Amino acid sequence: MSVFDRILDPANRADPYPLFDELRRTPVARQEDGTYVVSTYREIVELLHDPRVSSDRRNLRVPGESPDPAPSFIGLDPPEHDRLRALTMRHFGPPHSPRLIDGLRPAMLEVTTRLIDGLADRRQADLVDEVAYPLPVAMICRILGVPEADEPRFHAWADRIVDTLGPGEHDRAERERARQAVADQLRGYLGELVERRRAQPEDDLLSGLITQGGMEQREVVATAVLLLIAGHETTINLIANGMLTFLRDPALLDRLRADPGLIVPAVEELLRYEPPVQLISSRVALEDVEVAGVTIPAGSPIVLALAAGSRDPAHVSDPGTFDPCRPGNEHLGFGGGVHYCFGAPLARLEAQIVLTELIRRLRAPRLAADPPPYRPSPILRGPRHLFVDYDGVEPVSS
Repeated sequence: MSVFDRILDPANRADPYPLFDELRRTPVARQEDGTYVVSTYREIVELLHDPRVSSDRRNLRVPGESPDPAPSFIGLDPPEHDRLRALTMRHFGPPHSPRLIDGLRPAMLEVTTRLIDGLADRRQADLVDEVAYPLPVAMICRILGVPEADEPRFHAWADRIVDTLGPGEHDRAERERARQAVADQLRGYLGELVERRRAQPEDDLLSGLITQGGMEQREVVATAVLLLIAGHETTINLIANGMLTFLRDPALLDRLRADPGLIVPAVEELLRYEPPVQLISSRVALEDVEVAGVTIPAGSPIVLALAAGSRDPAHVSDPGTFDPCRPGNEHLGFGGGVHYCFGAPLARLEAQIVLTELIRRLRAPRLAADPPPYRPSPILRGPRHLFVDYDGVEPVSS
């Protein structure tokens, strides 16, 4: 079994970093199925900005595969990617909606406070199901205009879609068929919601995409699917990975409690040290590309091992140590290039608020199980559950 195959093995999900260290010894490693895995920081950054590397799987001719005929902009290249992303950004951030994310701060704090208040009458909680999941779901529902009451429906769909994501070509066609079957259900749900908003627009992003023009129906639905899933799945992992990291180091937890302002650089360090997105597995070489002395042939699938790159000792000193004050923290936690994470400002703020409140309000928190159970996905890595014992919950006004 290759090093990369071992990284993909769910048995190694709890601590893949020694394997990523081993993977970096061969910066560009060809796998048996023809995939090229790139694992060093400089080379990953180079490919993230290389127009010869496509994000559109329709450029890869694999027998038996039927790529999504209407992918969202994350699966497209310029100029189509740029057109759809720009139309979506009009309703999500600067320059057209500069105050949207920061304007959600009071609502984020209100929801977080309510969630943590709900832990007060017990002495153990699952911080994934009870805090890390509900907050980003509530926020993306509010932004998009998706009824939060429908959360159980799209939660199940999103979980099943994430479980089908993964690199490698040997079973990709089977995983793609499974993903499309679930995605069709989610697209059907969102398609109905789009029609309701078309008939009666509201003050939300979905209505904006419909009324502004420039997008076809299938593009609106594909964008909504992307934002609904990406808008909460990665943030769940960021929050859960953060609490796990802090609880493993009581001195760090005390330091963050004493100086709440440290949470801003601490979240950046989490994105480097325990990134919620570990791999990008959707790239395709449009022509022969030479990287680190290796020629990746045209048409080859490429995997970018972001988690390995962010811990590359050639890029960062003492990479296996969590340092909330690390200077010049240039990580790959949000990818890079034209596909730099659309929701980065939202994810940062959600993580900062939730982690601050959990650190401040939980009395003597400690892990009930270490390591916790992990989700199977090697791409979106995070605990399935994070059970924590504690001695009580501080009141909001303390």
